[in-house]
Amino acid sequence: MKLGIVGLPNVGKSTLFNSLTKAGAQAANFPFCTIDPNVGVVPVPDERLEKLGELYHTKKVTPAVIEFVDIAGLVKGASKGEGLGNQFLANIRETDAIVHVVRCFEDSNVIHVDGSVDPIRDIDVINLELIFADLEVLERRLAKVIKAARMDKETAKEQVFLEKMKAHLESGNSARSLEIDEEDEAGYMKELNLLTAKPVIYAANVAEEDLADDGASNEMVKKVRDFAAKEGSEVFVISARVEEEISELDDDEKAEFLEALGVKESGLDKLIAASYKLLGLMSFLTAGEDECRAWTIKIGTKAPQAAGKIHTDFERGFIKAEVVNYKNLLELGSLAAAREKGLVGIEGKDYVVQDGDVILFRFNV
Repeated sequence: MKLGIVGLPNVGKSTLFNSLTKAGAQAANFPFCTIDPNVGVVPVPDERLEKLGELYHTKKVTPAVIEFVDIAGLVKGASKGEGLGNQFLANIRETDAIVHVVRCFEDSNVIHVDGSVDPIRDIDVINLELIFADLEVLERRLAKVIKAARMDKETAKEQVFLEKMKAHLESGNSARSLEIDEEDEAGYMKELNLLTAKPVIYAANVAEEDLADDGASNEMVKKVRDFAAKEGSEVFVISARVEEEISELDDDEKAEFLEALGVKESGLDKLIAASYKLLGLMSFLTAGEDECRAWTIKIGTKAPQAAGKIHTDFERGFIKAEVVNYKNLLELGSLAAAREKGLVGIEGKDYVVQDGDVILFRFNV
């Protein structure tokens, strides 16, 4: 999973990226301090995996990972080359979803690029730049399609879709809010890879005192939640500064620190949960003496396709899957004991993999 972190300058974007990835991206109190997109790979915390590793005395525990791309602070006119221009927008095209950091705190020591704090205005500025960038893509595609459409019915259908999308974007709407009702249209949409078609998670960046009640008493957070609800996006509340402090602590100190703040989980945990929910993802597990590993798949994935995540040969030569729920495996202490209790299922090609399944695939190529 690859997430692009975007936002206006000085909203806490690079501070958040630093704390999530410990990658040391430069953070400074002025626009455009991040010149190149920074990339960091973060393991997904999964206590199930750790417990399986202990059970199997495994040599290696490999969690699922999220790749974060920190994009330089966008400003009004970025799609036309303002600030550092639209070179950064190209980096977002390669991501699965966008994490949009929105400032929801007042601090006279941290300059706001527009002179005041207004989260909905800030969201609109970024969204508009993404829409402008998408319109450029559409116009280039339309220029090619219009010539060919006169001679080809399929291309003519694509032209109708492109014109419908162009009108939708020109009205100030995101591509993801356009209803797609035909298979062809879904194909055109995928091929365009529009920025505003990507799912969005809003990170409401608050002051430390707003963390305990998850931003419930913060009016700016409420506005962001209302806005996100209308477009079907996810929101999580975070304090980039607190995350920065947490990133310097070991696990025990981190737990104590969060407890002292009255907070149950870190911002990274919240972001992972929001990402998995938004993208419809889950994890299945493989376990053995050599390695215990988590694999991220779409909810609803069938056994052969899940096997293909490990290796294409596993999918091609799929025979069956031996499946046990990780809780049953941990309680009984071994796969053999789970088999004796009848808790290991022998599943075929139509089996839909469940979150937390521990699977042994049988295949023959």
